[in-house]
Amino acid sequence: MQWLLDYELWFRLSFFIGLLALFIGLEQARPKRALSRKLSSRWLSNGLVISIDTIILRLLFPTAAVGVALWAQQYGHGLLNWLTVPGWLAILLAFVILDFAIWAQHLVFHRIPWLWRVHRMHHTDIDVDVTTALRFHPIEMVLSLLIKMAVIVLIGAPVVAVVLFEVVLNGVAMFNHSNIRLGAKTDRVLRYFIVTPDMHRVHHSWHKHETNSNYGFNLPWWDRLFATYRDQPEDGHDSMTLGINQFREPEDNRIHYILWQPFRGSARSASTRPSKPD
Repeated sequence: MQWLLDYELWFRLSFFIGLLALFIGLEQARPKRALSRKLSSRWLSNGLVISIDTIILRLLFPTAAVGVALWAQQYGHGLLNWLTVPGWLAILLAFVILDFAIWAQHLVFHRIPWLWRVHRMHHTDIDVDVTTALRFHPIEMVLSLLIKMAVIVLIGAPVVAVVLFEVVLNGVAMFNHSNIRLGAKTDRVLRYFIVTPDMHRVHHSWHKHETNSNYGFNLPWWDRLFATYRDQPEDGHDSMTLGINQFREPEDNRIHYILWQPFRGSARSASTRPSKPD
């Protein structure tokens, strides 16, 4: 696994570009839903958000989660550094624990009003596709990284586990946000192992009870275990409405309005906002 650490940046970048190109191609070949906005305007806004996030995180945290994992390993911090477990088991346990932490964080960002303000920018995209997977407010990106760093130190996650987790999470998040039509049987089998596009699309519904479900980005088990799993949207995938009712105008998805999103409108959490348009 040493090669993974030696070429970590290139490995992550190649994986990201390759999967991004693949999912964009599949979206064009087998789209699930007709889009309501032009791709050019959405991709411009989402692309700028992604670029801003990347620059801010690199400036504030040059070594990010991998650097924290190296530090914890060097000084023996964290549960997995205190226990005597095989290397492969430590990697597996760290991967699963990190995934649960991301799931729990996502749920909390929906339930606490001021965190929902920050997170709701992700939900104001009225068309969900592969670029939506990376459309998060810079404040949320910083908070998420700090939470992830804390979990890494607490459990003593191996460096390899952190690299693999971030690469897999990024790839699966792009997959399950993609506007791809999967066969019903394929989707039914896949969602026992990973979150599928149809499963996650329910989470982007404007209905309250659907927004408050299917919080997983990677492993689908947590929603089933904690009773937040919803199989299908009540309006059907082709007819369901995505996004948030109060932010549906074209200007709401321009870059300056997107970045100002946490400071606009009500701070109500997703668990208390109306389930249907006002």
